[in-house]
Amino acid sequence: MTHTRRIALLGGGFSDDPDTLLDDFVLATTGKERPKVCFVPTASGDSAGYVDRFYAAFSSLDCVPTHLSLFRREHRDLRALILSQDVVYVGGGNTANLIAVWRLHGLDEVLREAYEAGVLLCGISAGAACWFDACLTDSFGPMSPLLDGLGLIDGSFCPHYDAEAERRPAFLSAVADGTLPGGWALDDGAAALFTDGVLTEAVSRVPGAAVHRVTATAHGTAMETASPVRLLTPAGA
Repeated sequence: MTHTRRIALLGGGFSDDPDTLLDDFVLATTGKERPKVCFVPTASGDSAGYVDRFYAAFSSLDCVPTHLSLFRREHRDLRALILSQDVVYVGGGNTANLIAVWRLHGLDEVLREAYEAGVLLCGISAGAACWFDACLTDSFGPMSPLLDGLGLIDGSFCPHYDAEAERRPAFLSAVADGTLPGGWALDDGAAALFTDGVLTEAVSRVPGAAVHRVTATAHGTAMETASPVRLLTPAGA
């Protein structure tokens, strides 16, 4: 049986925004009445406060929330847990550490299987960057390329494109000189849905937030192309 493979990249959500519009978008994308959502806070070192914020937000939404901790691991069978979910929601933090810990526990291969099985993968910041071949990250202090992502989406990624002053010029420079392959950049407040590796929908909770395609030119520069974005509105607005 062939499943639709989907990944949602979030420029916000319960941890950053005063509303849950981007999280609501993720839940609606599943097409399920009460989707099962597993929060994976590895990139934050399994911050207890982060997990608490997840439950505070998602317990009031029409879903079944749970979480997976690897620093204080309680689930013996990661595959059974992850493949039973409708959404795996990965939190922000340190992308390099996230990927290293996942590989140590074998979660990277479990997530790859979940992706092929139709589980919706999503995340914010590090939780969005990890799905690409490469990304621009502050995992090592200054902005640096990370060339060892999970590779579920081709190319590179940059989060917080409009929110952190050093992000945009660093990403454009890295793509222009070939340090990073061409890819995608996400403004805070926007979200992008990739289906089978192709951008199929872009939304935003605030006017002006965008999803950008960034590619190298033949003249040693980088070119940005913004995708059309649908503005989300609160239910009943």
